[in-house]
Amino acid sequence: MIYQAPVNELRFALQVHGRLPEILALPSAAGLDQDTVDAVLEEAGKFAEQELAPTNRTGDLNGARLVDGKVLTHPDLAQAFAAYRDAGWLGLRAPADYGGQGLPAVVSAACEEMWCSANLAFSLLPMLTLGAIEAILSHASDEQKQTYLPNMSQGLWSGTMNLTEPQAGTDLAQVASKAVPKDNGAYAVSGQKIFITWGDQELTENVIHLVLARLPDAPAGVKGISLFIVPKYLVNADGSLGARNAAHAVGLEHKLGIHASPTCVMQFDEAEGYLIGEAGKGLMYMFTMMNHARLGVGVEGHAVAERAYQAALAYARERVQSRDIGGHSKTPVTIIHHPDVRRMLLVQKATLAAQRALYMQAAAAIDTAHGHPNADEAARAEAVLNFLIPIVKSWCTDNGTVLTNLAMQVYGGMGYVEETGAAQYVRDVRITPIYEGANGIQALDLIGRKTAADGGAVARALLADGQSVAAKLASVDAELGAQLQQALALAEQSVADILAQMASNPELAAAASNAYLNQMGCTLGAVALARAHLAAQDALADVANAPLGEDFYQTQQHVTQVYFTQVLPQIHTHAALVHSGSPALLAVPLASF
Repeated sequence: MIYQAPVNELRFALQVHGRLPEILALPSAAGLDQDTVDAVLEEAGKFAEQELAPTNRTGDLNGARLVDGKVLTHPDLAQAFAAYRDAGWLGLRAPADYGGQGLPAVVSAACEEMWCSANLAFSLLPMLTLGAIEAILSHASDEQKQTYLPNMSQGLWSGTMNLTEPQAGTDLAQVASKAVPKDNGAYAVSGQKIFITWGDQELTENVIHLVLARLPDAPAGVKGISLFIVPKYLVNADGSLGARNAAHAVGLEHKLGIHASPTCVMQFDEAEGYLIGEAGKGLMYMFTMMNHARLGVGVEGHAVAERAYQAALAYARERVQSRDIGGHSKTPVTIIHHPDVRRMLLVQKATLAAQRALYMQAAAAIDTAHGHPNADEAARAEAVLNFLIPIVKSWCTDNGTVLTNLAMQVYGGMGYVEETGAAQYVRDVRITPIYEGANGIQALDLIGRKTAADGGAVARALLADGQSVAAKLASVDAELGAQLQQALALAEQSVADILAQMASNPELAAAASNAYLNQMGCTLGAVALARAHLAAQDALADVANAPLGEDFYQTQQHVTQVYFTQVLPQIHTHAALVHSGSPALLAVPLASF
């Protein structure tokens, strides 16, 4: 259960996929250099290993509790959060104007991977706080920003998202919470919200809830939803904390995993709240934080799988069982010698490398979209980001469940025993395909707003860029290059198929949407690993000046080869499902289920 932060892998991914040199050249990154980034990664890795990782099992065994109206966490977790806050980690990508460090999204994402691996339940608290910061920064008044952002950016106050209600899950048009104007210019917010992650706790001095609710005269549907700031404690004019607001956790969900993270039922009984921006635009405002949130969830699924892989690898190197099938000795060997165990481990390692590449690309697109001085370049980056987000969120989290199950399988029967820790990874990661819009919703988003809406322009541009990478790869390794070219051709056909189905029968496209998303993720992952293979080739050509060493770069090339032989062939099944549109799914009468 020991965790080792993959700092070198993150450095490599930042350079090759996160385009770190380009990001550091943006005006928004002024004053930041490579040496500083390296130092941040090193220190974040140490914090993850030494402070957070030991609390993972403690938090699982001693989950959050609701006692006398207070949500309590284990003292080890409280101590870790205090250390995290005091070291300034929560403010890593919080705005510098309000006390944060304002670092690029790619650097923050690399650190967030390590923290999510170390303790997923813990990492959700800062992730949601940063999301709330982003929404307030983008849409609130200057007075609201000055009131809330400095303490939130420093981790003294936390933030939450209050969307879901018992009758309103994915369909937020059904939100029924009410906000009634008060004489003092505020609003009395009433209603119940469920599944509110870190909805209450005693680790921070205040909790700033962002709540979706309706004004009395609001129209039905999403156009009637507004966004309100509802603090746990009211804030006085001088910035000090005032009276306790009528916003309370009235229950904690008993969950499969992430036990240390309190998932609250929140009750608002005429709690004082403050309108953000314009009435009726609450859902649009909340979606400001969705790209970061969905990227964050993709990182979560990846990160738990990374830690599960590390644990399985350590076990495989120690567990002695049976003789080597390819040798002549009858002496038992460690199970890493057995081909099928090697398959399971290497599929994990290769898929993790591809996932890391894709989330880095998305994070770099955030930095470019928000910080590039050329409006056209910023717009292109925004379009790429919008296309990648549902893929990163879904592909990395669906894979997260598959890879953690592979890690458990490496353990054999011991993996099913809680004491080894493998079972916790399986339980914890399972929430990630559900968080921030279940993966089926992401797939529909990909075929609709992200593919059909622009006639497949962004998808085809990414695939065309992949073809240029494939041509370079073919000059180094003809077989790998040909495999990638074939994969890209299949993906191009699937884009055409989805466009045709959306025009003629959207139900067919919807039935194939999951296959389309997984095909695009798998294919773009292959393009990314082709880039890694080429970057490793360049480094090996001048290995004396390569910063990470010959063995590291050779490993990157081995990883690419494994991915192309063991993972990439999945695209043929996905492409066949997309091409057919899966009509058999639609042909079955509901009574036959």
